[in-house]
Amino acid sequence: MWLLQRAPGKVLLDAVCNHLNLVEGDYFGLEFPDHKKITVRPKHVVVKFVVKFFPPDHTQLQEELTRYLFALQVKQDLAQGRLTCNDTSAALLISHIVQSEIGDFDEASDREHLAKNKYIPQQDALEDKIVEFHHNHIGQTPAESDFQLLEIARRLEMYGIRLHPAKDREGTKINLAVANTGILVFQGFTKINAFNWAKVRKLSFKRKRFLIKLRPDANSSYQDTLEFLMASRDFCKSFWKICVEHHAFFRLFEEPKPKPKPVLFSRGSSFRFSGRTQKQVLDYVKEGGHKKVQFERKHSKIQSIRSLATPPTEPNSEVPKQAQQRASPPPGAAPEPAGAAPGAAPAAPEERPSPAPPRSPAGGGKAAGAPRAPAEEEEEDGAAAAAAAAAAEDRSPQSKAQPPQPSTGSLTGSPHLSELSINSQGGAVPASVILSPNLSPDTKQSSPLVSPLLNDQACPRTDDEEEGRRKRFPTDKAYFIAKEVSTTERTYLKDLEVITSWFQSTVSKEDAMPEALKSLIFPNFEPLHKFHTSFLKETEQRLALWEGRSNAHIRGDYQRIGDVLLKNIQGMKQLAAHLWKHSEALEALETGIRSSRRLENLCRDFELQKVCYLPLNTFLLRPLHRLMHYKQVLERLCKHHPPSHPDFRDCRAALAEITEMVAQLHGTMIKMENFQKLHELKKDLIGIDNLVIPGREFIRLGSLSKLSGKGLQQRMFFLFNDVLLYTSRGLTASNQFKVHGQLPLYGMTIEESEDEWGVPHCLTLRGQRQSIIVAASSRSEMEKWVEDIQMAIDLAEKSSGPTPEFLASSPPDNKSPDEATVADQESEDDLSASRTSLERQAPHRGNTMVHVCWHRNTSVSMVDFSVAVENQLSGNLLRKFKNSNGWQKLWVVFTNFCLFFYKSHQDNHPLASLPLLGYSLTIPSESEDIHKDYVFKLHFKSHVYYFRAESEYTFERWMEVIRSATSSASRAHILSHKESHVY
Repeated sequence: MWLLQRAPGKVLLDAVCNHLNLVEGDYFGLEFPDHKKITVRPKHVVVKFVVKFFPPDHTQLQEELTRYLFALQVKQDLAQGRLTCNDTSAALLISHIVQSEIGDFDEASDREHLAKNKYIPQQDALEDKIVEFHHNHIGQTPAESDFQLLEIARRLEMYGIRLHPAKDREGTKINLAVANTGILVFQGFTKINAFNWAKVRKLSFKRKRFLIKLRPDANSSYQDTLEFLMASRDFCKSFWKICVEHHAFFRLFEEPKPKPKPVLFSRGSSFRFSGRTQKQVLDYVKEGGHKKVQFERKHSKIQSIRSLATPPTEPNSEVPKQAQQRASPPPGAAPEPAGAAPGAAPAAPEERPSPAPPRSPAGGGKAAGAPRAPAEEEEEDGAAAAAAAAAAEDRSPQSKAQPPQPSTGSLTGSPHLSELSINSQGGAVPASVILSPNLSPDTKQSSPLVSPLLNDQACPRTDDEEEGRRKRFPTDKAYFIAKEVSTTERTYLKDLEVITSWFQSTVSKEDAMPEALKSLIFPNFEPLHKFHTSFLKETEQRLALWEGRSNAHIRGDYQRIGDVLLKNIQGMKQLAAHLWKHSEALEALETGIRSSRRLENLCRDFELQKVCYLPLNTFLLRPLHRLMHYKQVLERLCKHHPPSHPDFRDCRAALAEITEMVAQLHGTMIKMENFQKLHELKKDLIGIDNLVIPGREFIRLGSLSKLSGKGLQQRMFFLFNDVLLYTSRGLTASNQFKVHGQLPLYGMTIEESEDEWGVPHCLTLRGQRQSIIVAASSRSEMEKWVEDIQMAIDLAEKSSGPTPEFLASSPPDNKSPDEATVADQESEDDLSASRTSLERQAPHRGNTMVHVCWHRNTSVSMVDFSVAVENQLSGNLLRKFKNSNGWQKLWVVFTNFCLFFYKSHQDNHPLASLPLLGYSLTIPSESEDIHKDYVFKLHFKSHVYYFRAESEYTFERWMEVIRSATSSASRAHILSHKESHVY
């Protein structure tokens, strides 16, 4: 204790957080009364542990313990009169506190409890209302009550506000406060002004004067520098420090570097924020580098979720179930703000065991939180720290690393994307394994790749067995090329069966699809399935001869594959009529879905099945994609064989045949891929009509930060050849993106504006009616957007002119970043933001490529999708166990930027999936102590996977296709690539 007396407040704060096992302790601080002076040996000084930084959205708090402490702070603020609100909101808040403390409604118990506990002045007048609201919370756990309490409190104007008395230049008494958005001005408890961080150029103080220097704005009536008078220099300096801390915590990527000490004289304050920023806290918790501990709710008569003996049944145990079904607030309560900063979905658990594979269808005070000021400081203006912080400022944490938000109604919760659910098109798959580096801390388990599903000891082949089998393989590269034909043909057949067996079986059970549509789809797929079943059998027989597993004495006559390919490609030409029908089938299916709710529901439900691991309409295009794969294989064979090789002539003839087929279908393929992508995007967007119209082409989608009055906020952008849409991620059950505005490309200009706004990788997009400022996550991301937007502008200029409006709702946001954000502020009396009924929502879409880009803060273009179509691969890989030197054999399919894992090629659905956007692909170094050949490493943040191929050729092929997903090539490179491949 003697040592603690001589320690700075930071040491005490750390000790408190360690004692509480509080992972997100950076949101808290220690507070002591202003009127008491801390002496060398303080006596009778009460130091309070309080919430210091209130984030804009409580869903950014990822720990239940953190939310519990925030709920206690709200409870205290209510009792002390700091958190003012109308009677309805107050009664609703107290009803959640009562639910948390005594459990389910019982009127006699409620009234007795309220008589003994005063949560707010004049509580007696609200007692009936409190009891009425409490009756609606039956079954709600304490954790869910905390969540709902914070959901209501965060919309109140005084939430997290600590008032500091001051006067303006005219001598009018006002109050200053600081929040995550910037500096606020109050008259009494009414906010009269706000200066967002984006508008503030410098903060300083000089004696009792607090100074705010604003960025120049021709449209503003404010002076360049605003001046406020506070009670004393100490009060002024204290408030300035609080502002510096809030600015750094919410706006910077990382802790600012300390100011170097002057050699002789110091000028200005050397104070700096010290500690983790909010972004660093979010990243740390997402990494999951800590253990969960139980805690006791001192004020509750019922147990905490995390204290329960039985584990929660919901996959997202950390996010209260109630958060998944947030209803409209009662009349008079604080509604959801229309301009609330978007968050991200909660982290998915790493492991979800899968059942057995399905049968075939045939069957106010001084806070001593983070910083510590030096003992002596020069007064001057104290502006150096704020100016340096502003110079170092990056975009807000919301824009780069979004924290989790509760899912609202999905079966699986919404994965905090990184690694998503098996149904990459958006289906809820409660029984699947997900490889997820961004894990919910509460569900942090061993990697799903070491789950019982993938660790069945009957499944892995031991190293000795694998090495022995590998030595029996032929060593000719042509053999491994032929084997790739076989392995990818297996996957292709499984994809055909999704239509011919699984989907057809589903359709036959319900009278939802017109007969004309059935006759267009299934009769044009069944002949292909029959043909390719025979093709696969013939290919595998040839490989068996090649390997010497059959008729070894004549093996030498069969060490080739060109003749098999030539024969079957000539056979495919007889099926060309069916291939031409597939594009017609895709268009007819989408037309049918638009006109029939029953068919729409049928297709939606089918996409939720585990066998439909990609969007349904993708399977309809698989036969066209497969032609390109044959062409690539034959190109490699022709390149490998010398003209004198006995297989060269057949390979060259087969290549000529397949090249002709690809050329004939090339135009259809391009058109259908764009058509399919537009329809998929339509499912991810709300607030838009007529996205799929003739002539519209998709170009790029991705995450950018949009500069607004609230600062930089993450938005999802969708670029087409005529318009740029920007959206935010909704809080609906379907996890769709709500369109906020559109910028027609006709007449648009684009310019880099990093210097103007002080934001890295910043662009200004100037349309004819509206301009917006956006920032990319990196220089390379910015360059991709600039290239594609400029190309799209050029295309729009060459067209006939501006395109018509097509937004169904959500008019364009015409506010400039410097405008006051009156429309964005949250009002407890605004009832316009009531939630859409969950019954009317589309199914959960928390794991599409759009969500991958949102959570990985990256983008993907139509060119990337086209390259991904060419780069598909299947085969066996050995996966290294995490904590041993053992290797496990898995069947792996790479498609759609994602690895899908199976026990064997015979499985009907994958057990786990790993989206690769954002991953790095490397070869292990010597220090990693992996003494095996053909090993590659996949790495994302702290998550590392090692995979081992069976030969040099397969190793190179896996590296090639995975690299196409982890790093997008330039448009010029892709276009030249397309020209050389006639696609």
